[in-house]
Amino acid sequence: MVNDEKEIRWVGSAYNDLLAFPDEPRRSAGFQLGKDEVGLDPDDWKPFDDVGVGTKEIRIREASGIYRVMYVSKFEEAVYVLHCFQKKTQATSKQDKGIAEARYRAVVNARKTRK
Repeated sequence: MVNDEKEIRWVGSAYNDLLAFPDEPRRSAGFQLGKDEVGLDPDDWKPFDDVGVGTKEIRIREASGIYRVMYVSKFEEAVYVLHCFQKKTQATSKQDKGIAEARYRAVVNARKTRK
């Protein structure tokens, strides 16, 4: 069998931000990203195109809070994790959107210079 699994690339502080999650949400986020790596949809996600076309948001609800992982998997070489954070309000904060948008642009620009 051919291994079509994409690698996960962490942008900015996304990896350290994920490590700061409590145990259960951190494990859940890793499992859901693993599903996307092999071409499956995470259990609970939604498109988040206002950050950048093709951006998705994994939604994790645990007793300790509500967590989000924003990433983009439309590029063939990797799944880029843009931003991991705990949600404090109903709407995603401007700051969290801004971080994800800046990292999305950085990924797109880096891919242009590599070609």
